[in-house]
Amino acid sequence: MNWRGVLILVLLAAAIASGWSAWRQGASVEETTVASDRSDYVLEDFELVSLDDEGREAFTLRAPWLQRDPADETLALREPVFLLPEEGGEYYWDLRGATGWISADSSEMRLEGDVVAVSDPAGDRAMRMETDALQVFPEQRRARTDAAVTITQPGTTMQGTGMEADLAGKRFQLTSKVHTRYVPTRR
Repeated sequence: MNWRGVLILVLLAAAIASGWSAWRQGASVEETTVASDRSDYVLEDFELVSLDDEGREAFTLRAPWLQRDPADETLALREPVFLLPEEGGEYYWDLRGATGWISADSSEMRLEGDVVAVSDPAGDRAMRMETDALQVFPEQRRARTDAAVTITQPGTTMQGTGMEADLAGKRFQLTSKVHTRYVPTRR
């Protein structure tokens, strides 16, 4: 065998070895997707009006900051103010908190930190709720919490832990540790 035959066999062996090596490395490399920590968008000092399926106002939102998470399409908020229209649209529930969250389909809102909800603030039957956390379901006009809550109406103060509220009917149910103080108003 001459030197050309030996060189061809050596090159053929090297080609086979490199091909086999590349094939093994390609099989062990897994395709990885990198999740981005970046948001789709950020809004500052805004007002947003969300409409229901019939085109009526579901709620109005004002906040100094909003960020949308692209992974689950939820919204994170700082110092949100939600305005939920009452029946007839003449009055609004005013709901505020230190932070907020809105589900992707806007069916659930959460408020946390110094949450205050006030109905008809200028009227004679104003209702005020204070708690640390509140879940709000704007389509059903319902709210709930498992935290301690204080509800104040003219002449009445109620405190308890856990609450289910019908915001449209201004009815609520405290679920445990309920204390009520009634102070008659003068006429």
